[in-house]
Amino acid sequence: MDSDLRHEFERFLRFVRVDPEHAFFARLGDRLQAITPRSVQFVASGTFLYAVLLLVESAGLLRRAFWAAWLAIGETAFFIPIELFELLRGFSKTMLAILVLNVAMVWYLLRNRRRLFPPAPTRAEHSPTRG
Repeated sequence: MDSDLRHEFERFLRFVRVDPEHAFFARLGDRLQAITPRSVQFVASGTFLYAVLLLVESAGLLRRAFWAAWLAIGETAFFIPIELFELLRGFSKTMLAILVLNVAMVWYLLRNRRRLFPPAPTRAEHSPTRG
């Protein structure tokens, strides 16, 4: 944007009838001031790579590929170390709840992977039997 991002944010908040002086929105406005074209490019690149990963995973799951189930489980487990780091950096009940929920999801996926991600039928199963 050619204009001041914080000003645009405050204008948007007034448009939706939210107080821009509220502490949460003031801090968010301060963070918006720190955004540079380079940081936007970095986030956009990461978002693109994550979208490609999800596309590959989805295609694998549709084809019932063996590796796609492990990719889905690994993708879910990927965030556990990040959540642990955030929890150790500053304890919060919300982050603890997110961590517990994520660990429970990974455990559930691992335990039920054969039922949730059944293998694709083989060609022999599709061909008519001759007798």
